[in-house]
Amino acid sequence: MIPTYTVVGAGAIGGTLAAHLHLAGVDVHLVDTDPEHVAAIRERGLRIEHPDGELTARLPISTPDEAPERLGAVLLAVKAQATDDVTAWIAPRLTTDGWVVSMQNGLNEATIARHVGPERTVAAFVDLFADVVAPGVVKDGGIGDIALGEFAGGTSDRVRTLADDLRHWGRPVVSDNVQGFLWSKLGFGAMLVATALADDDMGDLIDRHRVGMHALVREVLSVARAEGVVLEDFDAFTPGAYLAPDGATGDDGPDGATDALVAWLGRQTKKRSGIWRDIAVRGRRTEVPTQYAPVLAAAERHEVPVPSTRWLVESIVRLETGQIAMSEDHLVELDRRAAA
Repeated sequence: MIPTYTVVGAGAIGGTLAAHLHLAGVDVHLVDTDPEHVAAIRERGLRIEHPDGELTARLPISTPDEAPERLGAVLLAVKAQATDDVTAWIAPRLTTDGWVVSMQNGLNEATIARHVGPERTVAAFVDLFADVVAPGVVKDGGIGDIALGEFAGGTSDRVRTLADDLRHWGRPVVSDNVQGFLWSKLGFGAMLVATALADDDMGDLIDRHRVGMHALVREVLSVARAEGVVLEDFDAFTPGAYLAPDGATGDDGPDGATDALVAWLGRQTKKRSGIWRDIAVRGRRTEVPTQYAPVLAAAERHEVPVPSTRWLVESIVRLETGQIAMSEDHLVELDRRAAA
C-alpha cells in the first residue's frame, strides 16, 4: 500500500510536520538516513517537545534501503545540499500521479523539477523553529508560518488538501506567490545565518549589529526585486521596510522593522539558528552555500552588488571548515564592511 504522504528527512522540519500529519489521522511514512534516529523512532515513537508540553507520534519509519518501492505525495525535508541526490532517488519511485513538495530552506524547487517535472513539483515556504536534540526527539522552539502553492504557478486541489491535512499543526497559507515568501525568508535568513558566526542569542546579535544585518537584508531583497519577485510579509518580518528609502524612520524603516523582529525572536524558545547547531553541536557542513548560490547567481546576472552576502557565505564556509572560530568580532567586521 502506498502511503498518503512519505516524508523524506525526519529532522526538525520533516519530523515536526510528519508528527502533526499523523496526529491528524493522515497516513504518513517517514524515511531517514540516520540509523540511530530511525531506531529511536521505531522503539519509542517521535517525540516533539514544544513550549506548551510535548506530543508523541508512533508512525512507520525506514531507511532509504527499506523504503516503499512506490511513492505518492512526497514531503522533501532534507538539507538543501542533498536535494539533487535525494530527488534523483525519489523520481523513479513516484507514481504517475505522485508529486514532491519542498519543505526546505532555500530555492530548491527548480532542482526538484529537473528530476520530476514542474507539473509534479509543489512549492512551499516553511518558517519553523525546531531542532533535533536527540535521536527520536525534536524540540519545537516556536511556530512560524507555512505557505503552499504550485511551482508551475497558481494553486490546486492537492495544495489545498495538504494545507487541510496539516490542520493539527495549524493553517498554512495557500498562495500563488510562494516565491515571494521564499525570497523574503532568504533576506530574513541572512541575518540568522550571520548570528551563527558568534555564540549568543539570535535576537541579541541582530539587535547589536544592525548596520551589517540591515545591509545583508537589503542586498538579498534587492536581488529579489531585480528578479521581479513580489515580496511577502511573514511572521514578524516585513521586507518592504528594509528596502525603504535612506533615512526612513519609525515603523516604516529598517530600525522599526528590526525592533519588532527582535521582540518576536525574544518570545521564541529557540535562541540559536540551525546553522549554529550544525557547526557548534553536530560538527557538519551547512546548507548556506547551496541556499545562497541562486542569490549570488541572480545578483551577478542583474549586476546587483552583494558584497556583504558574499562575505557571509565565505565566512560560514571558513567557520565550518575550522579556518576561523566563532566570535562576535566577525559581526563587528560585518558592520565595518557594511558601513564602508
